[in-house]
Amino acid sequence: MRVRELATGFSSCPNDTFMFHGLVSGAVAVEGLRFVPEIADIEALNLRALDPARALAITKLSASVLAQVGDRYAVLGAGAALGRGCGPLVVVRGAGFDAPGASDAPAVKVPRSLAELAGRKIAIPGEHTTAHLLLRVAFAEHAPAGASFDAVIMRFDRIMPAVAAGEVDAGLIIHESRFTYPAHGLVELADLGALWERSTGLPIPLGMIAGLRSLGAQTLAAVEDGLRRSVRLAFAEPDRAWPWIREHAQELDEDVCRRHIGLYVNDFSVELGEEGRAAIEALLRRGRESGFLPPGPAPWV
Repeated sequence: MRVRELATGFSSCPNDTFMFHGLVSGAVAVEGLRFVPEIADIEALNLRALDPARALAITKLSASVLAQVGDRYAVLGAGAALGRGCGPLVVVRGAGFDAPGASDAPAVKVPRSLAELAGRKIAIPGEHTTAHLLLRVAFAEHAPAGASFDAVIMRFDRIMPAVAAGEVDAGLIIHESRFTYPAHGLVELADLGALWERSTGLPIPLGMIAGLRSLGAQTLAAVEDGLRRSVRLAFAEPDRAWPWIREHAQELDEDVCRRHIGLYVNDFSVELGEEGRAAIEALLRRGRESGFLPPGPAPWV
């Protein structure tokens, strides 16, 4: 039988390598298909999806990009990073870290609320990330009408040092940074996931796995089934993937890796279900109502 290779994009974060190991290693077989990993930062994956010439067959996506590529991609019902208590955080320097001003100017006060971010520089982990979308939605609800902020795009792992050094006024952090920001002398200003949950009652859809619609419904269903079995295998035999997880998370200690997986891989990763689908639809709807996202089709096969 001829085997079709599918370029498969996901990040090096422990939750993704945990879920995808079975699929890309061949421990989970999908007849007629082989999955070739393309490991990259989530924003790099977003940018590839936006470019039809560089689009991956299967890829992790943020909701902001899903809204723009829904005519070409459909969301799979497995592999999503969706849950409660796991949203992005806005962090600032801790007490005593107000930046000194010029000799004839007062110190620059560290913002202590979303409203105080108006006119400030905020480091974000990518223009198209779900974190940025959530920040825009939350800022519109809590800041004065017409207020805005200066978004400074940088890799997620550069954000905390930039905030600590005073290069920006605040940082929007994701991934394992949620566990390590206190070590940089930073404090939480807002938990965007908690704000979302209080507002909607739904889990926060941080990222989802999508496949090109051109693959056809039958192939997409086979990929979804394979990914679901890969996640279940990871839960059943967590040590099987551990060396590969550690290989791609060299800067993280074992405890952080395990906490990361525990936070972002859950029942929604096995099956989105009605609640998971409702959460994705709600985020797309709110983004479109705010004018931040363009109109588009439903994200399902």
